[in-house]
Amino acid sequence: MASSCESSAGMASSPCGNSNFDSGLEIKTRSVEQTLIPLVSQITTLINHKDKPKKSERTLAAIHRVGQAVSVAVGRFVAVGEAIAAENQELKDEMGQACFEARRAGDVIAQLTDVGSALPSQLDGRVTVFSDRTAMVKAARLLLSSVTKVLVLADRIVIKQIITSRNKVLVTLDHLERVSTFQEFVQIFSQFGNEMVEFAHLTGDRQNDLKDEKKKARMAAARAVLEKCTMMLLTASKTCLRHPDCESARINKDAVFHRMRCALEQVIEIVTEARSCGENRILPASIYNGIKEFKSGVECLRENLYSLSPQSMSSQLEALVERTEDFTDSAYTSHEQRQAILGLCQLARQDTQQLVHAWVEAQSVHAKEATKDMEVAILKTSQSVSDLRRELHKVAVGRASDLLKVHGEQLPLRALKAAGAEGNLEEVAEYSRTLTEQKEQLVETCRLLCHVSGTEPLEITCIHAEETFHVIGPQIISAAQTLALHPSSKIAKENLEVFCEAWESQLCDMALLLREINDVFEGRRGQLKSLHWLSKHLANMKTAKAVKLDAEEQTSMAKLGLELRLLSSDVDTEVEKWEDQEHEIVRQSQSLATKCRYKTVSSVLKDIPPSLCVYLSLFQLVDEEKTVVMTEMEKLLALCQQLQMGAKTPVQGKAATFQKVTILHLSVFLSLFLLVSALFIRKKRKPITYFCLKSVRFGGR
Repeated sequence: MASSCESSAGMASSPCGNSNFDSGLEIKTRSVEQTLIPLVSQITTLINHKDKPKKSERTLAAIHRVGQAVSVAVGRFVAVGEAIAAENQELKDEMGQACFEARRAGDVIAQLTDVGSALPSQLDGRVTVFSDRTAMVKAARLLLSSVTKVLVLADRIVIKQIITSRNKVLVTLDHLERVSTFQEFVQIFSQFGNEMVEFAHLTGDRQNDLKDEKKKARMAAARAVLEKCTMMLLTASKTCLRHPDCESARINKDAVFHRMRCALEQVIEIVTEARSCGENRILPASIYNGIKEFKSGVECLRENLYSLSPQSMSSQLEALVERTEDFTDSAYTSHEQRQAILGLCQLARQDTQQLVHAWVEAQSVHAKEATKDMEVAILKTSQSVSDLRRELHKVAVGRASDLLKVHGEQLPLRALKAAGAEGNLEEVAEYSRTLTEQKEQLVETCRLLCHVSGTEPLEITCIHAEETFHVIGPQIISAAQTLALHPSSKIAKENLEVFCEAWESQLCDMALLLREINDVFEGRRGQLKSLHWLSKHLANMKTAKAVKLDAEEQTSMAKLGLELRLLSSDVDTEVEKWEDQEHEIVRQSQSLATKCRYKTVSSVLKDIPPSLCVYLSLFQLVDEEKTVVMTEMEKLLALCQQLQMGAKTPVQGKAATFQKVTILHLSVFLSLFLLVSALFIRKKRKPITYFCLKSVRFGGR
């Protein structure tokens, strides 16, 4: 590797930028990436200073602190890695080698930044460091590579835990499918429930940790299937046990078991990146992506007239127009909508032909850049395909909205329940046909929404919705048939109710999906949604039992230790850059963080309201923003009062006391963070949000 400053800095930033590393390891999870970011930052600082060998005492002391901090943090991190290696024989050799290299690189960096080893200059008395540039670059590369390898190896343990959990679920699922008595079923289902809770916990953490948004969306879809199918499995199995000779009950139960096994397999394929027929199924080509690629190719002609051939552009457009047949061939598309789509397709063809004509003329005179006629044709072609996309979006979203309004009344479901309870098989058959027609409309609408969704994660969500309607529709019908055959059966009635609730739940999910697609189309998708999601799910968090740390938890604690050590100097450096008002805001924010870190629970809850009032008075807010802030303040004050009452509740035992204090601190601090982050996102003041995030890390953890 070259020893220049530029190449060194580039090396230092690579783990978080490209996610590929010189060791051949790929970073696939956010936890690994976030652990490396502060380390990369500190090493980059050290490397960037090497081109200025003469340092002032202040600068030298700062470099020495950074070097020692890196060494100490890596040492502690490696100690945990070695403990994990001792508990997992299959990783012992690889982990041991990576830990050895990381410790050695940390020691080298500490030596290179040691004040005692620096030499004073004979000219001005200043100390010279980094006389051996190559050694620092080599140590930095080795440290980043080895720490990354330790993290990736530790991540394998998480994957192993998920696989082991899945295997336990599958074994119990097989037992459940073969039970013949209620007593046996109740015992095994209780075990199954516990195993599913463990599996849901592991896969939920994994889903949040994944960097790839497509994999995250697929994981979310599979977990949603498992969550909904668990209740379906309970009632379908009970119905089959109560009515063992009923064919519709058996069909209903078999469909649930089959869907659960498929979802379990999909989760494992995602975490292990297995290449089975299901995992690597190519997403259907969406019109949105086709238009995006086509416009990109058209606009590239401005830079390079020979980037592609005229024939390939025409073929690309024809393939795009062919996909619009999903809209125009649909029996549910109105005549006016069909004509509008066909007219825009024809206009796009004409504009593309004009572009090709101008393009060929430009090539014939050996033009090096787009001519005036080409520029006009490029603009017209881009506009025509954009208009086509807008029309398709309007048709898909309009149809989905209309269907949700119609199906919101749930008339076929109510009729099926009533007919089944009366034992009327003829009416069940009649309303089953109505439900089947609605199912086909919803399935087709989900397919159209997939074309205009705008992002790959939303495409995956559309496909999941399509599959869900396709599967649940027949399951509702089989459950209704079972009830009609046994109208006095409470279990059969409960089973039908569960499947109808799943249908209604999917309609609600579709409404949310529709809003997301609209937000993407109109460019409204932002960070505040993520904050809302975070606050919603934090409210449902349950306290974990105090247990001995396993390998995964040890890894997590090691990551936190590494982050805390390396982030401390970043905050001080960042604060120096801010303006006077911002500096005061930072001081108040840091004061709040310190209170949550070092004071008792009662003191924290008592001091937060007045401190926050002073803190918020520093902001220059308009009336609308004041209203928003005061609303959030009222929520926070109410929370503080609730927590004050909780703080007075006596607990016994060291572990229980520790958990109580930790949860109280974290609850208040996360509320503060949500309030401040929401405000700064509105004001678009990123540096302060950055600081608040660091404060939450120090305070909360």
